[in-house]
Amino acid sequence: MSEQVILVDENDHQTGLMPKLEAHQKGLLHRAFSVFIFNDNGELLLQKRANTKYHSGGLWTNTCCSHPGFGEEIIDAAKRRLNEEMGIECEVKFIFSFTYHAKLDHDLIEHEFDHVFIGFSNHHPSINKEEVGDWKYMDLTSLSEDIKSNPANYTEWMKLCFDRIIVAFERNKKNENILFA
Repeated sequence: MSEQVILVDENDHQTGLMPKLEAHQKGLLHRAFSVFIFNDNGELLLQKRANTKYHSGGLWTNTCCSHPGFGEEIIDAAKRRLNEEMGIECEVKFIFSFTYHAKLDHDLIEHEFDHVFIGFSNHHPSINKEEVGDWKYMDLTSLSEDIKSNPANYTEWMKLCFDRIIVAFERNKKNENILFA
């Protein structure tokens, strides 16, 4: 059986289930999550998606992202996929959500209600090579400059929410307790 995604309305209320590939072919709004993990140096752990991924293969993106399963809490799904893709276990905290619609390679359309989480870990990942081609830590200033200079090297969702990630990280540095309140 193919992996199902949870179809949602503009308020993130479930409206149905659909095979993941079909939802991306039709561009239907579905629930997703993105995880951003930082280390002690304030660097973001990036992954380069495996070239074999069904879309956005070979592009740099946030630490991990995916779709929750039916009946699965989003935070549990985020922790599960962080471990499955990057071999990292750590606490994560929800910081915001956003909806986006983007045309991708292979005639696919990403239309997601994306729940964004951040967390902290100094562990080097143990990557799942079916999901991840490479990884690196990068400081936010260098990353911001590279996204502007080389946007084609990054996933659409990464580019769309990156400025809000910088704001959340800066708020945490100012002891506004955004990570683990």
